Amino acid sequence: MENGRGDVMHVVIFGCGYSGTAIAKAFAGPGIRITGTTRSADKAELLAAEGIEAFVFDGETLDPALCEAMKSATHLVQSIAPGKSGDPLLRLAQLNLRALMPKLEWICYLSTVGVYGDHKGAWISEQTSLHPIAERSVERVEAEDGWLRVGARLDLPVAVLRLSGIYGPGRNAFSNLEKGTARRLIKANQVFNRIRVEDIGACARFLSDRKLGGIYNVTDDEPAPPQDVVAEAARLMGVEPPPEQPFETAELTPMARSFYGENKRVSNAKLRALGFAFRYPEYRMSLAELWSSGRWRG
Repeated sequence: MENGRGDVMHVVIFGCGYSGTAIAKAFAGPGIRITGTTRSADKAELLAAEGIEAFVFDGETLDPALCEAMKSATHLVQSIAPGKSGDPLLRLAQLNLRALMPKLEWICYLSTVGVYGDHKGAWISEQTSLHPIAERSVERVEAEDGWLRVGARLDLPVAVLRLSGIYGPGRNAFSNLEKGTARRLIKANQVFNRIRVEDIGACARFLSDRKLGGIYNVTDDEPAPPQDVVAEAARLMGVEPPPEQPFETAELTPMARSFYGENKRVSNAKLRALGFAFRYPEYRMSLAELWSSGRWRG
């Protein structure tokens, strides 16, 4: 596939993990080049098996071969989480992306709905003010701002995708039930949104096809108590759900506990108004599809 200038579409995905691979699959097609980075040679081999041109990127230095590949990039997807020292790609590029990727037409940055912080169960949209609580969410806000500034300076569309809890093949309540790690934690009035990983890929493709930038909540239609999702998966599997546990007395990692410190209902109305159709808009039909297709194992 070529753009108006005759360049072959070349999608470069930094941090080609679970979501990045789904995005690669959404873009894959005749004449489209897909490049992905990962942190280890083993994972690079797995990407290559998926038909993705793979490079190892440690977040510190750009390999000369990767730099060469980046020269023909038309689409950039950045999925690597920032750390205390900021977004690794912005840091390395020193904001001079035009030199590294002269053919770049569209940028996508994968963020999180964690940037909104806690809204005590209220509905929120892309217009809602940000009150990030967790340090990792504060870092995300800074990275979002950095990418949006780059887009403004280079006159490139930058799509910031704020993702809800990601699940799909190989990463879901069925897998947790099978491993014995599923829990039904009960916290009064607590809800979470979630998003099927294939819908993340489809959304990135939808926005890139239209050369759209801006901030988008990529999330399902139905914020729901997490214990309900586990119970529904157990029902479909025909197994007994794990016993309910009060959140207050449950043993949790600090990160797991921090997720429960934020309660909000995230709207996807902005994406829907553009005409994007979610394939998996709510968890019951999504779990039913994963179970009946057998794809829940990944």
